[in-house]
Amino acid sequence: MLRQYELVEKVLDYDPDADEALLNRAYVYTVQKHGSQKRASGDPYFSHPVEVAGLMTDLQLDQETIITALLHDTVEDTLATIEDIEANFGPEVARLVDGVTKLSKIEAMPEDERAAENLRKFLLAMSEDIRVLLVKLADRLHNMRTLHFIKKPEKRQRIARETMDIYAPLAERVGMYEYMREMQLLAFEQLEPEAFTTITKRLEELRGQDGGQVDAIALKIKQALAEAGLTVEVSGREKHPYSIWHKMAERHVSFEQVTDIMAFRVITENEADCYRAMGILHTTWQFLPGKFKDYISTPKNNGYRSLHTSLMYENSMRVEVQIRTREMHRRNEFGLAAHWAYKQSDSADGQVGWLRDLIEIVDASHDAEELLEHTRMAIYQDRIFAFTPKGALFQLPKGSSAVDFAFAVHTDLGLSCLGAKINGRHMPLRTTLQNGDVVEVIKGAGAEPQLSWLSFVVTGKARAAIRRNVRQKERAEVAAIGSKLFDEIAKKVPARIGKKAIRAAIERLDMEGPEDLMFAVGAAKLTDREVMEALVPGCTADFADDNEWSPRDRAISIKGMTPGVGFELAECCHPVPGDRIVGLRRKGETVLVHSIDCLELVNGVDADWLDLSWGKRSHGAVGRFSVTIYDRPGTLAEMAGLFAQNKSNVTSLAQSQLDHPFVTYSIDAEVQDLSHLARILSALRASDAVAQAERI
Repeated sequence: MLRQYELVEKVLDYDPDADEALLNRAYVYTVQKHGSQKRASGDPYFSHPVEVAGLMTDLQLDQETIITALLHDTVEDTLATIEDIEANFGPEVARLVDGVTKLSKIEAMPEDERAAENLRKFLLAMSEDIRVLLVKLADRLHNMRTLHFIKKPEKRQRIARETMDIYAPLAERVGMYEYMREMQLLAFEQLEPEAFTTITKRLEELRGQDGGQVDAIALKIKQALAEAGLTVEVSGREKHPYSIWHKMAERHVSFEQVTDIMAFRVITENEADCYRAMGILHTTWQFLPGKFKDYISTPKNNGYRSLHTSLMYENSMRVEVQIRTREMHRRNEFGLAAHWAYKQSDSADGQVGWLRDLIEIVDASHDAEELLEHTRMAIYQDRIFAFTPKGALFQLPKGSSAVDFAFAVHTDLGLSCLGAKINGRHMPLRTTLQNGDVVEVIKGAGAEPQLSWLSFVVTGKARAAIRRNVRQKERAEVAAIGSKLFDEIAKKVPARIGKKAIRAAIERLDMEGPEDLMFAVGAAKLTDREVMEALVPGCTADFADDNEWSPRDRAISIKGMTPGVGFELAECCHPVPGDRIVGLRRKGETVLVHSIDCLELVNGVDADWLDLSWGKRSHGAVGRFSVTIYDRPGTLAEMAGLFAQNKSNVTSLAQSQLDHPFVTYSIDAEVQDLSHLARILSALRASDAVAQAERI
């Protein structure tokens, strides 16, 4: 552990203007506040914040960050408050400490919710000042270094999993690769102990057998470059166990089949020498096609710049080589921390533009599960590059679609996305993008996100925005149903209901506005009796029982609403516009719409029944058909052609029975209304290829 004078001297070495008295006071403050507290290792608790502060001095960060590191656990684990911190160390330190501090009130929450709330608060604070992230990463790194002292294996596993899923990817996204690699290695040791032990032993055996081969190859690379007139530094290392294990799992290969276990780094004097060195290496040894990556001309989102290539060295040995300048190397290893330390006056927005996406995800996520899912998607995926027609570059996760690209450009563009051209050709929105694709997003004034997009989008930003939009639409449509139900309920009240009565009811029900009331009615969160009592207290005394509440005097139209949002069309009977329909409404569920003769209605005795109507110009649903055709060549194609001729899209086709010479298929097809469905049935029955056709 760093002693007080050692820590202060380290700061003064790179920042002679630092406030020595303030640093000393912060050190003493954390020692006094943590007092006799102990860590799982048995060390005094204050040794942890002191070590975290030491990590911050290694990055040569400003004194406010060092003091924040010293104090980061005082509010959470001692009697100190944010107000105390502000009074003693100023508002800036107080704000940073608050950003790192966990909320005490969430300790009673379930594990996932607690993790999500921590992450939500952390991301919001991080967006305001990136130093919050730097302290948090150092805090997590030191905790991982002492994780083995925790006795409960399930707690070690939980912390390791959280580190692997959240903090190591965050370190990578801000370019702090040294932190990322060590976090991954320590988490891997806990999560996959057998694999860790096996790979570590194999690396030790390999090290004993190679007779200094890493140093020999590094020397050969340096000599080849020196002969061409380049002055460089070359270092070599084995990849760490997690990196090897990840490659084995990704490629489904054994340890012996992982050929590029050794990696070498070439440090040059300037950028031009990087390309010269690459050319020399490629002419000296055979390079592996598809393995060359130029992150100098096209840096990663986190600002990482380097040339990567793989060479076939002597004896068919594959080696990976990274080529960069000294300045690039410093930035690459410590990323945003290096940027902050050396250019505090500059904006780091170019390196952390992705933070804006994370904040959108925080705002859009509905619950803990969504937040954790979307955040992991946003920070932990391999990347591809795609371009707008004007040449703007966007980095996306592998597997991204045109919809993901649209949301990456701008959320509003994603929300109004109608189609896409990829490399000049109209392509389906679900098309997976490839490296270097040029994507033109086609938008429409009336376009809006579809629930089906969630089946193929892969970015957290797109998923969060789509889900939020669908939720808002669902809320509006449920509120519209509730408004119609409210009108029916209001007729039973022995008074004329106006705005004044509604405002009073909203206040009695502790709601914010009319929309909340209508949504609660539509979602069956309030009974008719509760609504009436809120409108006119005491007016329900004359009603004998609950049997008087469900029947409706007239049908409620669902015109203008979207199937699957405000209501669901029952899978058992597949009602279509024109059918006589009834709705089953249960608390917390969307209205389930059945045709009036559906046999499943007998199971709806516990639900509120709504007399529904399609309303004028309602159209669009899925009809289900049972079609028996003759089992001979061409009949299936002829049957499918009849749906196409009648402008119906077949969404599902499954063989349900084979009874030679007949085959029966169950078919789902999009229809406009009941008359459209009837026309399709008539066309099927008139065909020589079809033996029988029925609606089911």
